Order: sequence, then structure tokens, then C-alpha cells
Amino acid sequence: MRSILIVILGLVFLYSCGSSQKSSNKPGNNKKADIISYAETITSDELQKYLYKFAGDEFEGRDTGEPGQKRAAEYLKKQYMRMGIPSPLGGEDYFQEIDESYFRGRIKSSENVLAYIKGTEKPDEIVVISAHYDHVGVDSNGNIYNGADDDGSGTVSILEIAQAFAKAAKDGYGPKRTILFLHVTGEEKGLYGSSYYTENPVFPLEKTVTNLNIDMIGRIDENHKSPEKNNYIYLIGSDRLSTELHNLSEEINKEFTQLDLDYTYNAKDDPNRFYYRSDHYNFAKNNIPIIFYFNGVHEDYHEPTDTADKIEYDLMTKRAKLIFYTAWEIANKEERLIVDGIGKE
Repeated sequence: MRSILIVILGLVFLYSCGSSQKSSNKPGNNKKADIISYAETITSDELQKYLYKFAGDEFEGRDTGEPGQKRAAEYLKKQYMRMGIPSPLGGEDYFQEIDESYFRGRIKSSENVLAYIKGTEKPDEIVVISAHYDHVGVDSNGNIYNGADDDGSGTVSILEIAQAFAKAAKDGYGPKRTILFLHVTGEEKGLYGSSYYTENPVFPLEKTVTNLNIDMIGRIDENHKSPEKNNYIYLIGSDRLSTELHNLSEEINKEFTQLDLDYTYNAKDDPNRFYYRSDHYNFAKNNIPIIFYFNGVHEDYHEPTDTADKIEYDLMTKRAKLIFYTAWEIANKEERLIVDGIGKE
């Protein structure tokens, strides 16, 4: 009788160990493995496919308010609908309309494009991932400024990041906080789209935890041309309003992507003043912590030669994954980011 009992107890022990082992392999139980599996859905092949389309002649340089920009907006809407990612505006309305009266000069009405994944535990707290999708159009000689890097690279990276979050949500691992995917218009004309959003927010600014802004992440600048230097990304503003955001960003990169984080343009005396020159600044003005991801300018900046064939797709993929990992961590941490930099500028 005793030997039978020992055998039974042994079988129970083996079964419980096996069950425990299987459970530990389920998505979500191993944080690192789980995040990596979703990050791996961001691929260079898909980014390239998106960008050749988005930076193609069909969209005529995406000049604010012009037909090419309108077609680009419709294209973005179509991608979100295809992925099953809804709009916070409801139904099939993915456009935050901006009347021409908001713009200075002869700029026609335009629209921001918005999609979101609702948070599971803290839906009222918002993580904004942004990029501008406009560019400078066509010149008087008929040259199309396709803006593959500026900012087609940021725009299509958001599509891939959104897909990764949507896959996780479908698997039952939606973000605790809401993620807003914000494609803004009119950046090239003076940060109009982000200005309009922050003046007419769809989600309250006081509930907006951070803005991760992507503006040009597909190329290598002159300072990083050598092979030992080209595994990099410029980060601007990460420590301006939240020390915690800066430290979190550093830790995420060290754990997952191992890019060289270059803070050259984060200096407060930077003569280029990049901190003030992209859409994150309209969030920072409202005391919302930001990170601006940027590869620096290059010989094709604001030229018709900024084309999709010149993009470094593997590097761009790695940079997009860094942004995904960072957004994931911010969206899922227990407490919202500490803002300790107000008034230090």
C-alpha cells in the first residue's frame, strides 16, 4: 500500500511540474520572450513594402491640403481598417479635420489621421506615438519630393508598431494604457497638425503620459557613415521633463536593441534647435514628457532625391523596435511616468 502511494505521489509531482513548465511558456508569463515575439512582427520587408508605396509618385509629395496628401490619408486609414485597429473618433471616421482657417497662407483644409488600441486597465491614460505624414509636394519644374525618410520612415514605422500592439491585444495581452497612433499633417508648414491636436485633444492632455515622436529614422547621416558608428539613433528631449523616461529608455535599449543612443542634438545650446522643430514640441509645451527619434539630416534632406531606394531598412527596423519596446514598457508599467522637469528649461 505504501509503495502504491509513493508511485501516485510521484506521478502527481511529475504532472504538476509539467503543467508548471507549460504554463511558464505561455505568452505574458515570460516578459522578455513575450515582448520579443511581438517586436519580431516588425520586419524590414514589410517596412519596405509600405514605404515604396507611401513614398511613391502617386501621393505627389503629400503637400498639406493637396490631393496627394488626401490620398495618403486615405491610404493610412485603409491600413488601420485592414488591421482591425479602430479610430477613437468612432466608426470609419479616422480623420481629425483641420479647417483651412487654422492655417496661415494659402493652405487648404487638411486632416490628422488617428487610430488607437484601448488600454485594458488604465484606458484613460494615453501613450501617443506620432509622426508627420505630410511633405513638401511638387516644385515648379514637376519634381516630386517623395519624402521617403522625411517622414515616410516615421509614418510606416507607426503602422508596423501598431500591428505589433494589435497582435498582442488579439492574443489577450493588450496594453494597460491606451496607445494612440497619431499621424499629423502640416508639420512642414509649421507643426500645424500637432498644434491642432494639442489644442483640440481627442484625449485629455492631463491624461497623456508621453509622446514618442518619430521624424526621419531611415537613413545614416555624415557623422555615422563608418561601420563602427552606424548602429545609432539620435534621441532628443528624453530627459527634459522626466528623468524616469530617460532612464527607462536607456534600460530598454540596453536590454533589447543595443543601439548607440546619440544625444548630440539634445544639448540645450544645440544651434540646430531640433528640440523645437518637430511635432513632439507641442506636447512638451504642455508638460508632457517626450522622446524625439531622429537619424539626422543628410544630402537628400528636402530634395527630390529622398527616395525609398536609399533607406537602410534593417537599421530602420531596429529603430522601430526600440520605439515599440519603449512604448510597451511605458504603457504597461504600474505607475505613470514621473514628471520632474517642469520649469527647468
